[in-house]
Amino acid sequence: MPELAPHKTSLLTAALSGGALRFGSFTLKSGRQSPYFFNAGSFFTGALHVPFVDSFASTITSSPEVHGQFDVLFGPAYKGIPLAAAVFYALAKSHPDVYRDVGYTFDRKEAKDHGEGGVMVGAPLSGKRVLVIDDVVSSGTAKREAIEKITSAGGKVVGIVVAVDRQETLPDGKSSAIGELKNEFGIPILAIVNLEDILTGMKGKIADADIVRLEEYRATYGASD
Repeated sequence: MPELAPHKTSLLTAALSGGALRFGSFTLKSGRQSPYFFNAGSFFTGALHVPFVDSFASTITSSPEVHGQFDVLFGPAYKGIPLAAAVFYALAKSHPDVYRDVGYTFDRKEAKDHGEGGVMVGAPLSGKRVLVIDDVVSSGTAKREAIEKITSAGGKVVGIVVAVDRQETLPDGKSSAIGELKNEFGIPILAIVNLEDILTGMKGKIADADIVRLEEYRATYGASD
């Protein structure tokens, strides 16, 4: 059995111990019944948040297609906001020669009509290469909205990094959300872990019945892209 990279193992261990990764039966937004659920909002203590943030930073710095290839790190509201700020700090501290002058930005759900106004807070995006960072990709709608906002502000999205790739087809059964985004925008979309990693990392740590349900789910809904 292949071994997972240390930052993948660290994330999965923290997710399991902190309840961010749970197994059972969960109804997704699509109505599909899933044998597992990932909730990034559960990384709310130092013991959990540190490996979560570090795993994002490790994924970015170990991926040549995005490492050092962006000027601004962007976190979509709401979960992406603290995530972008924390990962931005981790990158600037671990690789100051690369990320010293990189900025970070987040958006508001609604435009502010007083003070500085607008929907963006943080580094200006005009003429900048932007890396979007968030917890998951579900249908892809939220990521398309983020790309539209960034483009409208004059920025160019050069990639997306998320915590989990579920590696499953959309309800239409044709492609995955990440696969569609890659094809539509022609940008790299990276995930710290995917369903294959979860299966590998959880064997021996969760009930055999849960592993079987994960494998059956992958066989039924698994995407090739």
